[in-house]
Amino acid sequence: MQVEKFYYDNKTVKWFAYAVLFWGVVGMLAGLWAAIALYYPAINLGLPATTFGRMRPVHTNAVIFAFVGNGIFMGVYYSLQRLCKTRMFSDTLSKLHFWGWQAIILTGAITLWAGKTSGKEYAELEWPIDIAITVVWIIFGINLFGTILKRREKHIYVAIWFYIATWVTVAMLHIVNSIELPVTLWKSYSWYAGVQDALVQWWYGHNAVAFFLTTPYLGLMYYFLPKAANRPIYSYRLSIIHFWALIFIYIWAGPHHLLYTALPDWAQSLGVVFSIMLIAPSWGGMLNGLFTLRGAWDKVREEPVLKFLVVAITCYGMATFEGPMLSLKNVNAISHFTDWTIAHVHIGALGWNGFLTFGILYWLVPRMWNTPLYSKKLAGAHFWIGTLGIVLYAVPLYWAGFTQSMMWKSFTDEGQLKFQFLETVTHILPMYITRSIGGSLYIIGVLIMVYNLRKTIAKGSFVANEAAEAAPLAATAPAHGRQYWHRWIERRPMQMLVFSLIVVAIGGLIELIPTFLVKSNIPTISSVKPYTPLELHGRDIYVREGCYLCHSQMVRPFRDEVVRYGEYSKAGEFVYDHPFQWGSKRTGPDLARVGGKYPDSWHFNHLLDPTSMSPGSIMPSYVWLFDHEIDTVHTYKMIKAMQTLGVPYPDGYAQQANKDLVNQEQAIRASLKGDKISTGQNKEIVALIAYLQRLGKDIKAAPKAETALAADGQKIMGN
Repeated sequence: MQVEKFYYDNKTVKWFAYAVLFWGVVGMLAGLWAAIALYYPAINLGLPATTFGRMRPVHTNAVIFAFVGNGIFMGVYYSLQRLCKTRMFSDTLSKLHFWGWQAIILTGAITLWAGKTSGKEYAELEWPIDIAITVVWIIFGINLFGTILKRREKHIYVAIWFYIATWVTVAMLHIVNSIELPVTLWKSYSWYAGVQDALVQWWYGHNAVAFFLTTPYLGLMYYFLPKAANRPIYSYRLSIIHFWALIFIYIWAGPHHLLYTALPDWAQSLGVVFSIMLIAPSWGGMLNGLFTLRGAWDKVREEPVLKFLVVAITCYGMATFEGPMLSLKNVNAISHFTDWTIAHVHIGALGWNGFLTFGILYWLVPRMWNTPLYSKKLAGAHFWIGTLGIVLYAVPLYWAGFTQSMMWKSFTDEGQLKFQFLETVTHILPMYITRSIGGSLYIIGVLIMVYNLRKTIAKGSFVANEAAEAAPLAATAPAHGRQYWHRWIERRPMQMLVFSLIVVAIGGLIELIPTFLVKSNIPTISSVKPYTPLELHGRDIYVREGCYLCHSQMVRPFRDEVVRYGEYSKAGEFVYDHPFQWGSKRTGPDLARVGGKYPDSWHFNHLLDPTSMSPGSIMPSYVWLFDHEIDTVHTYKMIKAMQTLGVPYPDGYAQQANKDLVNQEQAIRASLKGDKISTGQNKEIVALIAYLQRLGKDIKAAPKAETALAADGQKIMGN
C-alpha cells in the first residue's frame, strides 16, 4: 500500500496555546476586579473604565471569546490534523485566523473599556467588530472544511461532528443576533426591539453557551480523553445519539431565560419543555466520557491530566442537570435575577471549560516540546487549589442567591414588605467576599500552571512540523464487519454541514417567526410613546455604562415585585427599545417604574455620591457624567436611525429634534436649580436623569391596581 509522508503544523497550535494562557489570566483578573467591586466600590477609582458596568463585559468577553475561544482553536487545530491524517488546509489561513482573532479580542477589550457597547449580554461588541468576527469565522470555516475534505482518513470521528456543528451554528447565531443599524462608527441600534430583541438575544445567549462553550469542548473531550486514558471511547452508538439529540434540542431552550417576563407564554413553555429534555443527551455525553475511564481509575489518581478531565466532565454533568432544573417555573421564580444563576454559570465556566482547557494544555505542551511535564506535583497542586477555588466561588453564591430571593419575597404579618432592597444587598456582602477568595485561589492555580508549563517549555525542544505518514484516502482499505447507517454521513462532511444546519435551524425558526409575524404576541399600547431626543441620549448613556448589568427593567407578576416596583411589565411597552434592557440580574432594584418616583435632585445626588441617598450602597460614583457633554451633532442620526427601525417620529422631526432636546434639558435644569443644584448645558447627567424619569410613565396603574395585580400574579403562579 502506498504511504504518504507529511507534517502536522504545531506552530499554530503553540500560538493559540500561548493566547489561552495570556487571555485566561487577563480575563480572570478582570473578573476578580469586578467581583471585588461588588463589596468594595472604591476599587472603581472614580474612572469610567474600571466600573463594574464596563469591567464585567470585558471579563465575560475575555473569558468566553479569548480564553475559551483560543482554547477551542488550540484543541481543534491539534486534533483535526491527526483525526484527518493531514496538515491543515492552509498555513496562511491559519495565520490569518490566529492574528485576526487576537486583533478582535484586543479591539473588543479596548472598546468595551471605552464604553462602546451594543448593550446585549455576551454580544456587546459593536458592529465593526461583528463584521470582523464574521470574516475571521469564515476563514476558520474554510480552513476547517478544507482540511476535512483533503483528509486521508475516510471515517469522520465524533469530535469532528461537534466541530462542524459548532461552526455552522455559531455562524447562524452571530449573524442573526448581530443585525443592527449603525449610527456612528462605534454606535448602533439593534434591528429588533423589546420582546423580539429579548427573544433573539437569549436565543443567541443560551446557544452561545451551547455551541461555543459546550459542543466544541465536547469534541475536544471525545478526542483528548481517550488519548489521555489510552482507551477507546465507551460507546460509539451513544456518541451518535448524544450528538444529534443535543444539537436539535439545545437550540429550543433559550426562552427559559425569560420566564415570567413579557415574552408570550407559548414561547416560555417551549423553552421549559426542551430544557427538561436536554438532560438526556447532556448526561449521555457525560456518561460516555466517564465510562471511558472504567478500569483506568488507578491512572486517574496518578495523572494530573486525567484529574482535570474527570472534574471537568463532572462539572459539565452538574451544570447540565442544574440548567434544566432552573428552567422549571417554580424554581426559576426563586433563582432568576439572583446570584444563584451566577454560581450555576461558573460551575460550567470554571469547572467544565477551565479544567478541560487546563487538562489539554498539560497533555499538549509536553508532546509538542518533546519532553516530560516539568512537575506533576505542581500540576497536582494546581488541581487541588483550583478545585477548592471553584467550591469557594460557587457555594457562597448559591447561598447568596437563595438568601436574596427569600428576602425579596418576605412579608410582615401586616402584609408589608419585610426588607428594603438595600438590606438584601448588604446582607450578602460576606458571600461576595468569600466568592472573591475562591476566584483568587483559582487564579493562583492558573499562575502555577503558567510557571509549570514555562519550565516545561524551557527544558524541551519545540517540534514545529511533526512528521507523520498515512495512506492516501483512495488507497484506504475498505471497512469490514457490521456497518452502521451513520457511516454514510460520516464520510460526507458537506452533507453533515447541511444536515446540522437544518437540525439547529428548526427550533429557532419555530420560536422566532411567530413572535415577529403574529401581531397578538406583542399587543400595542396606545399610551406608549417614543423617547424624546434627550431621553434617547440618556438611554445611550445608560447602555454605555452597563447599568443593565445590575438593574433589570422587567417587573414580573409576583406579589413582592408588584408591591415593591409597581404594575407588572407588558409586552407592548417595550416596542421602541432598541436594544431591550430587561437585564438578567438585580444587584440593584428594578427600574422599570422608577420614573417620577424620586425628584430630579435625588437622581443627581445619587449618581454623584450613591451613599448620600442610599447609605450602604455598593454602586460606584459616576462623576464623569457631570463634566462630559452629550454630542447633539449625533441627534439627527439617532432620530433618523430610529425612524428607519420603525419608531413613529413625525416626518422631518430629526431636523427639529435638538430644539425639543434643549427645551426638556432647560426644564430639568430648572428643577435642579429649585433644589439649589446648578449644572451646565448639555451635560450627560441631565440626559440620564431624563431617561430615568421616563421609565414606566407610559404605563399608568388603575386605582387599587396593586391589590388586583398582586392577585393576578398569584393566579399566574398557580397559587
